[in-house]
Amino acid sequence: MSAKNSMREMQREVRENWPECADTISFSLLKMTRIHELFKHEIECCIEQYQLQQADFSVLATLRRNPEPYCLSPTALYRSMFFSSGGLTKILGRLADAGLIERIDNPEDKRSKLVQLNHKGKQLVETIMPELHKQSNSLLEVLSEDETLQLESLLQKVLDHNEKN
Repeated sequence: MSAKNSMREMQREVRENWPECADTISFSLLKMTRIHELFKHEIECCIEQYQLQQADFSVLATLRRNPEPYCLSPTALYRSMFFSSGGLTKILGRLADAGLIERIDNPEDKRSKLVQLNHKGKQLVETIMPELHKQSNSLLEVLSEDETLQLESLLQKVLDHNEKN
């Protein structure tokens, strides 16, 4: 994100040029959106060197955070992915062609195949994740440890309130 299009500048412009909007807009949500965009850019920069797209990485990371044998149905995979991704079938095909996952028979439903992270996919996601953490953590390095904990607590409170099922 360029400095010329900073959040501070946007806030100033809204307050000066659209004061009735400034009274009702949630600058906090806009700031979270901007931070999300910065984080997304960090992810893209990190994973593109491995010829992966964000959706590919999301599938690999979702499978890896599940218990061995890192296997889910396509429906369970889609529901548990951190980043939503349309066209899951296309993504799974791309990952299978790259030799990072395998499609195996579902013993509970002969009409479907399960998605399983294989050794190569596991090694790749375990290589990428520490790099990604290092890059993305730089977004918050301006905060003290106490501030980071406070931010975590406040964000969790917002999520808990809005993720009620």
